[in-house]
Formats: sequence, C-alpha cells, structure tokens
Amino acid sequence: MKKQTSRMSGGRIMASLIVLLGSLAYVMVFAVINGTLGFLCSMGVTVFGAVGIAKALGEQIALSYGWIIGLTVGLGVMRGALRFVEQYCNHYIAFRLLAVLRDKIFTALRRLCPAKLESKQKGSIISMLTSDIETLEVFYAHTVSPICIAITVSTAVFLFVGFVSSWYLSLVALAGFIAVGIIAPLVSSSLMRDAGVKYRARFSAFNAYFLDSIKGIKDIVLNNAGDIRKNEVDERSEELLKHTHELKYKIANATAFTEFTVSFMTLVATAVAVALVLAGKISVGKAIIGVVAIFGSFGPVIAISALPGNLTQTFASGDRVLKLLGEKPVVERIENGIKFDFDDLEVKDLYFGYEKDNAVLEDICMNAKRGEIVGIVGESGCGKSTLLKLLMRFWSKDGGEILYNGNEIETINSDNLLDNVTMVSQSTYLFDETIADNLRIAKEDATDEELENACRQASIHEFICQMAGGYDTKAGALGDNLSAGEKQRIGLARAFLRGSGLILLDEPTSNVDSINEGIILRSLAEQKKDKAIILVSHRESTMAIADRVYRIDKGRISEVAR
Repeated sequence: MKKQTSRMSGGRIMASLIVLLGSLAYVMVFAVINGTLGFLCSMGVTVFGAVGIAKALGEQIALSYGWIIGLTVGLGVMRGALRFVEQYCNHYIAFRLLAVLRDKIFTALRRLCPAKLESKQKGSIISMLTSDIETLEVFYAHTVSPICIAITVSTAVFLFVGFVSSWYLSLVALAGFIAVGIIAPLVSSSLMRDAGVKYRARFSAFNAYFLDSIKGIKDIVLNNAGDIRKNEVDERSEELLKHTHELKYKIANATAFTEFTVSFMTLVATAVAVALVLAGKISVGKAIIGVVAIFGSFGPVIAISALPGNLTQTFASGDRVLKLLGEKPVVERIENGIKFDFDDLEVKDLYFGYEKDNAVLEDICMNAKRGEIVGIVGESGCGKSTLLKLLMRFWSKDGGEILYNGNEIETINSDNLLDNVTMVSQSTYLFDETIADNLRIAKEDATDEELENACRQASIHEFICQMAGGYDTKAGALGDNLSAGEKQRIGLARAFLRGSGLILLDEPTSNVDSINEGIILRSLAEQKKDKAIILVSHRESTMAIADRVYRIDKGRISEVAR
C-alpha cells in the first residue's frame, strides 16, 4: 500500500475533534471560564502591585494600601483554586473522550473487518490505539482551553490598558498578541507540518515492524536471522531518530522565535510608554500600570505559540484516527434484511476481482445443502479462500448470484448470515484468556459439557485435559502456549460449538499430522447429518469424505467426477 504523507488541514482536524466533545462541551466552557478568571487573577497580582507603586508616585487611586494588599493576596489565592478547577475539567474531558475514542476505533475496526483490515498492519493499528490516542490527550487537555483563554485574556487586557492607561499602548499589546499568538504559531505549524506527519508515519511503521519481530522471534532464531533483523531494527531506529531530531530542531527554532518576539514587544511597549510620558500624554503611574499589565499578559499567547510543536504530532494522530473513523467499509452491513435458517446454498455465475478488470473468480457455479460435505480443491492462490470470503460477504461480488435458501446474499441480514454460516480460517487467533473463554467466543452461554463435546469432535479434548489447568489453562499472549495445529483444532471446536447450519473450513487439517487429520475428518463426516460443510484444501486426500468435489483452476470451477 502506498504511504500517504498528506493530511487534512489543521483547522478541519481541530473542528472534527471538537465536535466529538458532544455533551462534554459544557465542561469545556466551564474550564475556559475558570482558566480565564485564573489568569486574570494572576495578572491582577502584578497589576495591583503596579497600582500600589502608582499611588505612591502620586497617582489618584481610590483604593487604600490595605485594600490593594488585600486584593493582591486574595487574587493570588484565587488563582491557585481556579487553575486547579480548570485543569481538573480539562483532564476530565480528555480522559473521558479518550475512552470514547477507543470505543469508536474498536467499533470502526469491527465495521471495516475483515476486508479493509487485510491490507493494514496490526502494528499500525496498535500504534493508533495507544500512542495516537494518548497524543490526542494533549489536544483536549492542553489546546482547546488555552486558545479560548488566550483570546479572552488578550481582549480583556487590550480594553483594560486602553481605558486605564493609553490606547497607544493597547495597540502595541494587540500587535504583540497577534505576532506571538497568531503569526508565530502559523509560521511554526507550516514549517513543522511535514516533519510531524513524517515522524508519526515513521513511528507507526517502526511499531509495526518491531511487533512483527517480536511475534516472529522464534522463526528468527531458528533461521539464524537475528543479526539481519537487528540491523534492520537499528536502521529503522536511526531513521526514526533522524526525524525526531528534525522535529525537535524546528520546535526549538519556533520557541526561540517566540521568546524573541515577546522580548521585542515588551521593549516596544516600554519605549512607547516612555515616549507618552515625555510627551505629557499620560502620567508615570498610568504608564507603569499599562506596561506591567502588558508584561504580564503574554502568558496565554505564549502557550498558543508553543502549541505547534505538539500540534504537529496531535494533528498527524488526529488525522489518522479521524480517517479511520470516517473510512467506509468495503461491504455495508444490512440491518433490516431477510432472516433465514440454512437449508441450502446455490452459487450462480459468480464473478469477482480485487482490482478492476483483474478477475480472481469467473463463472463460479456450485451448490451445497444440509447433510453433505462439499469439497473444493485447487492450487494455492487459485481463489479457494476468496470464494469462502464471498460466501461470508466479507467482500461484495462483482457479478452473479449467491443464494441462501433462494435468497440473494445482498438482501440477508448481516447478523443472521453470521449466525447461519461459520468460517474456520487457516490461522486461528487465540486471546490471552483461558481456553474455555476462547471457546465461548463462539457461544457465550455454552455449558462445560458443550465445550467438551465440541472439543472431542475437533480432536482436542484429550490434549486440553492433559494440561495443568485443563480448560482453565491460559492460551497465552497471541496463543503462544499452543502449537499451530492445536490452535487450528480449537478454531474447529469453536465452529462445532457455534452450531451454524453451514460451516466453511479453509484448510482445516493443514497444521495437523495424519492421525489427527483422520480423527478430524471422521468428526466432520459425523457432523454432516444436520448441517452442510464446505471443505477447502489443496490436499486430494482430504477430499475422501466429501460427497461432491469441485476443482478451481485459474479462477474457474468444475465438478470432479467421482
């Protein structure tokens, strides 16, 4: 798959992320109010100090020194309380939304699975569920509120300095706010945008590669490929480090530019105040109050100017998450379709290709009904597994008909289809839970007796009983406590436990020895009396139990004479 380095605009990403606030918007408003009042209180401490100095210089101030001191201390105390409430609200929103986002991503993956996910690296998805989601916490806890606070505080300072001191100083302050809070972030964001996107892409790719290395560590050791893999990991690490340095360098330059701008604007404000005093436009006391107010007002806009360093990564993460949430599935679910209880399947003139004008299957005609085993043989890559996926509607056919009980597959309720048709793939995934829990994925309320019967049918019961914990034995992360054949038989047991009318088996004996293959095939023959089984294999010997056999060759099917 071609890697994409472009993303949505920052404004569009921010707007989309804010929309996700939903009912939490009122908490964000409350956080902004507290943050604004808190910063004004912080400024009030220095401003009232300046008021005290102005009063000592002869400025007409109605407040007594006692009131000035009391207000200064009181505002300092209020600043701490208001800051606490603001941060509590921001992080409450952030962590609540992170939980919501994880749920939305999992829901999106369920919607896209399995067709779209066949081309996605699992490491990339894990990165999205971990680092990308955590990065978005910065946006909700440290971005939205500071921007609103900066706008409110800057407006308040502009008006305060204008009315109390001089509108000339207000204009200087406004110029500083625009330079630090708008121009600097825009320039920095533009400079760091590509670096941020590349960093997140390399970070995700490195996670995917490293996860693959861990999963395949046994094969790496067995093939003495440790040094090769290590060198590749080192090269990818160096590449990631290079992009990290590039991003950090640009962040440092942006920070230096911001600090320079703030220092320059404070010097300009001081110079203008001195000029106004010398020209007799304002008194020394008013000049001091105005300059002190401006000096203490750059905090919120400095916070905004520092955002691009984090936002480049936040926007890259947000872009990836939002694109996944907005991605359309290859096959749309059918919610109000026809419901049926499986009796028979008929495929007529089926045509399908993953790419336009490149058919994988052509003119496929076959049928299956309860009480029989239908075999499908063919070389690897001939389209056998693709046919099974089409029967499950994991992909949409390009032509022809797939009829269940005479009903076109495109008209059948999606959940009802999955209740009637079960597929066992070549590789069975086991969760890091007990074997019993892994089996109950097929039937949540299954009794212990039902579990044992299903496992006997799949020739795995005796093996499970020999394990120290029996059915309560942990399968291990990624099923590492079990061999490929054992996992495959547990997958087969799941299919028997589910009890669907049609079972699709994709190479069900590819990872077992000849003895266990015979046991499994005998179990399948016993199961056919009340269900239909479609058995896919490249082994001719596996077809011995089939009532009818079809051969797929170069995308076309033909029935084998028996």
